[in-house]
Amino acid sequence: MQISILLSQQIIKLFLMIFVGYILVKLNILKSEDSQVISKILLYAVMPCSVISAFLVDVTPDAVAGLKLTLIVSALLQILLLLISHLLRRVFHLDAVELASIYYSNSGNLILPLVSYMLGSGWVIYACSYLCVQTVFIWSHGRTLLSGARKFHLKDLLLNINMISVFVGLFLFISGFPLPELLGSTIDTIGSTVGPLSMFVIGMLIADSDLKQIFTKPRIYFITFLRLIFLPLLALVILKISGLASGSEGAKSFLLITYLAVAAPTATSVTQISQLYGHDSLYAGKINVMTTLLSIITMPMMIALFQLFL
Repeated sequence: MQISILLSQQIIKLFLMIFVGYILVKLNILKSEDSQVISKILLYAVMPCSVISAFLVDVTPDAVAGLKLTLIVSALLQILLLLISHLLRRVFHLDAVELASIYYSNSGNLILPLVSYMLGSGWVIYACSYLCVQTVFIWSHGRTLLSGARKFHLKDLLLNINMISVFVGLFLFISGFPLPELLGSTIDTIGSTVGPLSMFVIGMLIADSDLKQIFTKPRIYFITFLRLIFLPLLALVILKISGLASGSEGAKSFLLITYLAVAAPTATSVTQISQLYGHDSLYAGKINVMTTLLSIITMPMMIALFQLFL
């Protein structure tokens, strides 16, 4: 029950941040298109710092074991859910934005601060496992999907600043190489802004839209159902069948952090990348708002089911 309450409080905080972005545009302090600048700052500076910061923890046997488990489970879930998502695309004729909105969860902007708030900063590294795997997918599959490119180039993935941040973070964790305190503190400070800035972008985009369209379009409710209920329930079944929750001491706690990422609303990166590549970022923003709003109800429900069945 306590986890459910903390989840709801954190999500409400994020919605208040969306409202700030909305008000900034409505008061003509900023324009909706100004969000493009913030999107670029998020994608190429804030998120990389957030990832690197999460790996700046002491290396212990428990930390290594937990990281291995969450990386394996994250990869397993995301591969299986990607296959299922593409099957849903064929059945329900989903467009690129809808497919990306269903598959990619807010494993960074929501889950990293959420885990830090609930469990402490030392647990964020395990939440980073899902984010690291998703980073690989979103800058390969997701970028190709939303940019309309027909070919995927490995060089574009490996040289992407977000992937480089994953490599740097893993190197620092494995090697134990100490960063100068001033540099580490700066990276941590920049990374800590990921939540507010991401929500500001969504609010700024929504300020130029008809809010009535968000709540009266049945298609958005259907996409929200697939993102918040259908895929998380499938993931729960996969975890149950795998038996990983009882595989080692503390395994259930590590899997809970991973499952939080699965049950999260749509990734704000979908809106940001759609904006960068000229896709329907406004539609992506509407889906993001709806999934974030309803996740106040669905995420606590999914976590309760996790605790009940695993």
